[in-house]
Amino acid sequence: MAGVDLAVLWLYCDNEMRLLKKISKSIFSRFNEPLAKADYDDFYSIANLTLWRAYNSYNSDMGISFEGFQYSCLQKKFKTELTRRHRQKRILNQFAISLDGIMRNDEECNLLDFLSSDFDTFEEVAKRQEGGQYQDKVQQYISRLSNEQVNILNLLIDGYKVNEICRILEISEKRYAENMQTMRSYENVKILF
Repeated sequence: MAGVDLAVLWLYCDNEMRLLKKISKSIFSRFNEPLAKADYDDFYSIANLTLWRAYNSYNSDMGISFEGFQYSCLQKKFKTELTRRHRQKRILNQFAISLDGIMRNDEECNLLDFLSSDFDTFEEVAKRQEGGQYQDKVQQYISRLSNEQVNILNLLIDGYKVNEICRILEISEKRYAENMQTMRSYENVKILF
């Protein structure tokens, strides 16, 4: 049972692991989705560990070169890691609930109605007001909203409940939730700060 010469292993480790990173990048490029920059370090660590495991388990009687063996080990390990990460995301997504989603009960409302928070967007903007800019910022915010969203905003300010707003404006709960999501989106609210 003949293993691989230590000099071959040194080729992968030389020059700050450049060859190992190059091989890893070629495998990454074949993934259906690109990796985030933060993931590269994780996968390079996996590649390093896989290199040592391949070195320890390689046998020249396998009928494949060490380079081919190492490549297939990396490919398999990366696929396994991606599968594990996607599985974790799917598990977490099963428990994800939209805060804007309408709950079904006696009084139709969403989770945001139950979350106690002393944060008030308009109050925060008023604190940061400089020379009457608050009114301008609110006008800019409102100008970005559709007529239906402005009507929802006015009814909310007047203290109407979700089911009352839907009834008055003759819109579905889903449409109300979609409007609220747009109204609360960072893209719209950032104007106020």
